[in-house]
Amino acid sequence: MLGENRNLTDFSSNDYLGVSKSKEIFKNAHQYLLDNNGVQNGATGSRLLSGNYSLYSLIEKDLSVFHNAEGALLFNSGYNANLGVFSSIPQRGDYILYDELIHASIRDGIQLSNARQFKFKHNDVSHLEERILFIKTEIKNNDSVIYVVTESVFSMDGDTPDLKEMVEICEKYQVFFIVDEAHSVGVFGKNGCGLVQELGLEKRVFARIITFGKALGCHGALVLGSRALQKYLVNFSRSFIYTTGLPPHALSTIKQVYKFIRSGSGAKSIKNLHENIDHFQNEIDRLQLDFINSNSAIHCCIVSGNERIKSIAKKMEYNGFDIKPILSPTVPEGKERLRFCLHNYNTKKEITQVLESLATFVI
Repeated sequence: MLGENRNLTDFSSNDYLGVSKSKEIFKNAHQYLLDNNGVQNGATGSRLLSGNYSLYSLIEKDLSVFHNAEGALLFNSGYNANLGVFSSIPQRGDYILYDELIHASIRDGIQLSNARQFKFKHNDVSHLEERILFIKTEIKNNDSVIYVVTESVFSMDGDTPDLKEMVEICEKYQVFFIVDEAHSVGVFGKNGCGLVQELGLEKRVFARIITFGKALGCHGALVLGSRALQKYLVNFSRSFIYTTGLPPHALSTIKQVYKFIRSGSGAKSIKNLHENIDHFQNEIDRLQLDFINSNSAIHCCIVSGNERIKSIAKKMEYNGFDIKPILSPTVPEGKERLRFCLHNYNTKKEITQVLESLATFVI
C-alpha cells in the first residue's frame, strides 16, 4: 500500500543530505535554464532522436572529470541504468556472479541477459573466488567473459564489501568488476565522490553505477567507465535507446547538486551526516541494541517476524518517528528489520530519542 508524507521525524527517506528540499538548488536550477536553455519542459524524444540537447553532453563531461572516469552516460533512473547495463553487456556464453543480497534492479537486469548467472554469499570474498575458479574449470569457450557485481553500500543492510580485495581477485582471474554506488555517492569520498574513488579503485573497476535519487536528492542515474563502454551502451542498451530523455529541469538540478557537494556548504553537510552516523553508533552501543554493523547512512535493527516488526513500526510512528519496516520476502524470513536512514538534518536529540524509544519495544 502506498504511503503518504506525514509530519513525522524522518528516519526513512534516502535524502541523506537534505538536498531534495533545498530552495537554493531549486532556484539555481530554474535560473540556469532561463539563462542558458530557454523555456523547454520536455526532452521531445529519445536521445538518439531529438532529445540529446547540449546540457546532456555538458553534464556527462563534467561528471566524468569529477568521478575520474573516461566516459559517463546519463540514464533516466537507477533502475533503467541497471537494466541497460546487465541486459546488454553480458552475452550468451558469458557468466555473471552477483552478491546474494544485490538490489532487485540488478537482478532484473541480469534476468534479461543471455549470460549464465550464479550468486555468491553476501560479502564473502572466499566464496566469490571459489565460484570464479569453478567457472574457469567449466568454461569450454575461450571467448567467455565473467562479470562480478556488488554494491559499495547495500541498501537493506547498510554494510560494505571489501572492495579492495574484490578488485584484486577480479584482476587475478581477469574478471570484469561492476559496482553499484547508489548509497555511497554523496556520503563517502572527497565531496561525496563515492567509496570506489575514496579507495582509489576507479581505474580498476569496469563500471560504476550511480543514482541521483539518494544522497543527491534529485533524479536520474549515471554509468561510469571507459569511452568504449559509453559508446556501446548508447548503441545497444535498450533502456537507454527506447525511452524519452530526461527533461531539462532534471539535468539542470543534477548540475546544481554537483555544484553544491563541491562547495563548502556541501562539505559541511557531509560532515554533519557523518557526525550523526557516529552518534547513532554510539547510542546503539550505549543502549545495547542489535543492529547490523554499518558505517553508512543506513542502519538496520533485526526483529524477526513480519507481524512483530509491523507492530513496532506502528508504535514508533505513534511516538513521532517515520521508520520503515522491511518485511519478508523482501529480506529473508527471520531477518525482518526496521531500517533507519540517517540525514544531516537529524539532530543528536532526535537520534537519541528514536533509539531510546526503540529500546522500549525490542529489549
